[in-house]
Parts: sequence; C-alpha cells; structure tokens
Amino acid sequence: MSSLSDSQTILCIVSLLIAPLACAGLALINSGLGRARSAAHTMTGALCVIAVAACVYVICGRSWQGFAGEASHVITIGGKASGKPWSWLGAASPFFAGLSFDGSPALLAAWMGMLGAALASLIPLGSGSERWRLGSICISTAVLAGWTFPLFAHWAWGGGWLAQLGVNYGLGMGYVDVGGSGTIHVLGGLTALSVAWLLGARKGKFGFDGMPMAIPGHNAVYILFGCLLALVGWTGLNAAGALLFAGVQPGRLALVAVNTILGAASAGLGAAAITRVRFGKPDSSLTANGWIGGLVAVSATCAFLPPAAAILIGLVAGALVAFCVEQFELHLDIDDPGGSISVHAVAGIWGLLAGGALGRLPGSGGGQFLAQVIGVATLIGFVLPMTFGVNWLVNRFFGLRVAPDAERQGMDLAELGAGAYPEFVTHTDDFMQR
Repeated sequence: MSSLSDSQTILCIVSLLIAPLACAGLALINSGLGRARSAAHTMTGALCVIAVAACVYVICGRSWQGFAGEASHVITIGGKASGKPWSWLGAASPFFAGLSFDGSPALLAAWMGMLGAALASLIPLGSGSERWRLGSICISTAVLAGWTFPLFAHWAWGGGWLAQLGVNYGLGMGYVDVGGSGTIHVLGGLTALSVAWLLGARKGKFGFDGMPMAIPGHNAVYILFGCLLALVGWTGLNAAGALLFAGVQPGRLALVAVNTILGAASAGLGAAAITRVRFGKPDSSLTANGWIGGLVAVSATCAFLPPAAAILIGLVAGALVAFCVEQFELHLDIDDPGGSISVHAVAGIWGLLAGGALGRLPGSGGGQFLAQVIGVATLIGFVLPMTFGVNWLVNRFFGLRVAPDAERQGMDLAELGAGAYPEFVTHTDDFMQR
C-alpha cells in the first residue's frame, strides 16, 4: 500500500504495540515445556534471540526485505519483450536509512518485519531446548534474521515474485500470507527441524530399545499462561498484517480478531479431545501446542476466512499437532521438546493450503490454491535446504551442542552459573538410559 488513512495508521501502530506479547508467550511456553534445570537458560536464550534478531534486522535484514514499490533486484524471465519480472531481493538502504519516520506503510512494515524476525528466531529454541549452546543460538539467529527471513519476506510481503504470481500468471491474488503462517512460522519451524536434526536427541530421551521416553515439562502454568499471552500478541500481528499486506479496511479487523480467536479455540479443543480419547485424560502440554498451532494455521488468510472455515482450520491444526508430535519422536527419532516442528511447520503448511482453498479472497479465482502450493513448495524445497546448510556450517565451525557433562548438570548451571530455582534440586539424572 502506498498510503494508509489516519485510522488505519493508528490501528496498525496499536496492533504492533501488542504484537510482542506473542514473543513473550512463546518464550514462556518453551521454558515451561523444558526441565527446571534449564528454565533460566531458555528465557535468557529468548532475550538474546530477540535482541540479536532486532539489531541484525535493522542493520541489514530490512534492506533485503524491502517493501512493495521500492527498488529491488529483478530478474526478467521469458525475454525482454514478453518476459515476466521476478523480484527476488530488496535493495533498500541498511539501518532503516531512507525510511520516513512518520507512520508510513514502509516504516510500519519494517517494524512488523523486525517483530516477525524475532518471533521466527524464537521457534527453533523450542526444538533445541536443553542442549543448544547460547553462543551458537545467537549466531544462528543472526543469519536467520539477517538473511533467511528477509529473503522469503521479500518474496511474500515485499512485492517479490511470490506476491506477483497473481499479476504475472493470473494465480488469484498471488501468494497470500497475511499474518505470517509461512513467512514467520513455517520458516521458523523448518529451521527448528534443521536444528533438531543436527543437535540430536537429549540424553535419556530414547531408551536402549529406541523407544522415546517421556520427559515432562516442569511448569504447566508457564505453558498455559504463555498461550493466553500469545493469543493477544497474535491478534495484533494478524491485524497489522491485514492492514499492511492485505489492504483491508479498519472495520474488517473485527473479522481478523474473531478468526484468530476461533482458530486457537477450536485447535485447543481439538487437541484436548484427541488426547482425552487416546490417553484417558486431556494432556495440558499438547492442548497448549494445539492452541498455538491453531493460531499459526489461521494466520495465513485470517482476513478472508468465514468464521466456520476458521473453526475447521483450527480443528484440523489441533489434530495434526497432537499426532505429529508423537510421530516425529516415534518414527523419525526427532527430539523436539517444544513441539516447534509440529506446531509451526506442520500447522503453518496446513494453514497456507487450507486458506487458499477455503478463503474468500477478492478476485482470487481458481488459481489461488496453486499460488499457495507454490509458496509451500518454495519453503520446503528451497528454504529448508538453505537453513539446514547454514546451521550445518555453524555446527561445523562453532558447534551447536554443549558438552555431555554440561547437559547432564543442566544448562542453567553449565552456561549461566546459577539455576532458575536455587532452593530446589533440579538436575537429577536417575532416569536416564543413554
């Protein structure tokens, strides 16, 4: 959008002011799902991730992301006469130089991009919990916030080739991702998958027979309170995205808020019902993960979904999360303490595809679903190998995982020198097998 009305600008600013609560909620959830002996390390890691992501994004990330209508690097495919322009990278100035600090859409989009980079960088913390070195966390975050996230954000939000699929090839409105289901969450979830693969499982997670062992989180209150904070923050993020990237009028933000709540509520209920049937009682951690999975899934097209569709998308997302958390452990030997891969990558992919099929996007026609499929294929086929390669290099030269003795005594003592709960013994290993 070249300009916003005064009411749109005010609403966007208010939405972005509450959006950081999504980061706070996710940090609490990651901490609660881990063991007590690493709780302070997880929260410290969250603060470091947000700090690194914000600084690196301002230094160079925003210049790669850009904004629709600004200068960018373009490739013409199909010849000069009839070729189609593919904008693949922003060409803005670093350090937010050139931005008008007067509430312009470009400035607000940069602010949202900074928050999105921070939120995406928090997601891998859940999968690498209790064994990922703080220094390597910061290095990985710097690359994600400074390159991986801005690159895909340009394609989706900055007028890049995915957003231009509608104009260039008649595929609906082009790739649509209002609140960042793909740009933030699938990207972060695929990075979490890469980190989990490279780190390997926690000591004691798998028994001698290869079966996964339950390692319960230490604080269900943190987890569930984090869900409530995330709901508020997600509503702000989705509202800002709807104004900036979907061009909706202020009155439509009511639908965005309703769909955001419905997505979380139906997914949480779905996960609770499934765990009640399967295990005899609802599981609080899986219910919480289902809740977040619903927020992730509904974000893609939250401005264009009828409420009934938001409920359906949430229910399926909650079911997917409840089943995928177990399947990743049981069949792929992936240890993901925070459920980040299932919650963000799997639910996000579902939300992108379902939004293309069920969303009522203006003038989208029949090509909208194909545009969403292309976006998902790009994330899996390009972003996943790239983020795996980046973290492989970090592991090769700096090392991702702490030493076995450090993991055994707990990340709080090993890397911070003090525990989160010094009055309790929080680092027993009696149950560990390997």
